[in-house]
Amino acid sequence: MNKLRGTALLALCLLLGIPGVAWANAGVPMIVLVLPALGLSIIPIIAIEALYLGKTLALRFSRAAKTATIANLVSTIVGVPLTWTVLVLIQMIAGGGGAFGLDSTLGKVLSVTLQAAWLIPYESDFHWMIPVAGLVLLVPFFFASWWSESYVSKKMLHEYPAHNVTVAVRNANIVTYVLLAFWPVGFWILNKPAGQ
Repeated sequence: MNKLRGTALLALCLLLGIPGVAWANAGVPMIVLVLPALGLSIIPIIAIEALYLGKTLALRFSRAAKTATIANLVSTIVGVPLTWTVLVLIQMIAGGGGAFGLDSTLGKVLSVTLQAAWLIPYESDFHWMIPVAGLVLLVPFFFASWWSESYVSKKMLHEYPAHNVTVAVRNANIVTYVLLAFWPVGFWILNKPAGQ
């Protein structure tokens, strides 16, 4: 436990000690946009996934709802933030702490993929960068959610074949993550400059 605490403290110090992250105009740590969206979406997500698990695994709705609730809370509170932290660390290690520039197509692509977890401060382009980075982040967050929710669900539904639970959780997450894509799309629609 002390080793884990030490590693987390080191990671935090590294993030705060990197000048590109420590500046006042440090850009957008996308987790501050992702977690509120997930928080607002958690009830419909749980309901959809509970209905899907109940139908697919022939569970009573109360058991499916309890499983989906606990699995999604673990995913939202632990899985997504942990994945975001790992993505930020990868971004910093891979050189994503510096600006690639938006003058070229490659620069634009790198700015919203490699730097999706923590966008560099191109404020005048945030209207398109934030939604694209949000869509990019849905991919690793999907896998983190699938893994963490499968783990929890297999523990809670131990009498069911593990493979069946894993597939049901994956498919339920595909449905809810497609719906979560409406958040970045909606952000883009509401924030696009006039005339676009």
